[in-house]
Amino acid sequence: MLIGDVARRSGVSARMLRHYDSLGLVRPTGRSGAGYREYSSEDVRRIFHIESLRSLGLSLREVSRALDDPGFTPAELVDGLIRQTRERIAAETELLTRLRRIDAVEPAGWEDVLQIVALLQALGSKSAGKRQRAALTSVDEAPVPVEALVEAALSETDPNVAGALRWALARSGGGGLALLAEGLGSPVAEVRKRAVQSIVEIPNGEATALLQNALANPDIVVRRYAALALGARGVADAVPTLIDMVVEGTNDVDAADALSVLASRPALTDQIATRLVDRLAHGSVESPARRRLTQALADIPGITTSRALADLSHDEDRTVALTATYILGIRDAR
Repeated sequence: MLIGDVARRSGVSARMLRHYDSLGLVRPTGRSGAGYREYSSEDVRRIFHIESLRSLGLSLREVSRALDDPGFTPAELVDGLIRQTRERIAAETELLTRLRRIDAVEPAGWEDVLQIVALLQALGSKSAGKRQRAALTSVDEAPVPVEALVEAALSETDPNVAGALRWALARSGGGGLALLAEGLGSPVAEVRKRAVQSIVEIPNGEATALLQNALANPDIVVRRYAALALGARGVADAVPTLIDMVVEGTNDVDAADALSVLASRPALTDQIATRLVDRLAHGSVESPARRRLTQALADIPGITTSRALADLSHDEDRTVALTATYILGIRDAR
């Protein structure tokens, strides 16, 4: 079979077949009377073997060893090819992600593209200072894809950089809330914490709705952050979690402040006071927790609170009684 016929049947160009011949990969079995290369069926079979191995990513040199060296085993070579392929896929995936992020902000010109690329590179820098500057300038210099800001915020360990990233996300208008909501369901506790901290900084209705849903999150840290933020926003759903925080002594001062903000709404005043009093009366609540609950009553207005404090001023627990008496004195002075 002449070279042209082999090229048509194998799909390998005549030029490549000549190259294989020059390398000694496939030498035609014979020559025609006119001096043309003639390939046998065995030669053609070897060409198909070469193409099969090349499809796996082997170089021509490696193909030659695989076919001609009896001591050449595939295991080590295939492991290397797997590693190289994974590295190539990772690199290509990273490139695709970067291109999609650039496309998402619809750059007006190449100057915008260059600025976005520079900011993306800075967000991924090993230098905390560079990452922080990138976050702080992301809103004003060039529109950075919100997806990149969310990814950075969920992975950032430096507290100063994390704060700058949350600020940038808040300034972005809340476009990353869907991605942050996914972060709340992460199997990694730190990612869940960073997600809720970022949502807290976004002051719109969608963020508030996410925080309300977060009150049912299995992660107690997420629930506490959500409750503190919702208390400041006047959302009554946060009250049970805030009272639990007072009892547990976790950010209890902040929780009490949030309860006082909520209690400034007449519709919630008695409800909050009653809940605090009910917890005080619960037999399983220990003395330190009862003291904190009594202190939390200090900024809750209304008759229900005043009556509760009057009763508590005669409490068997001397610390609670003294605390209630002191608070009553302050309220009377007002």
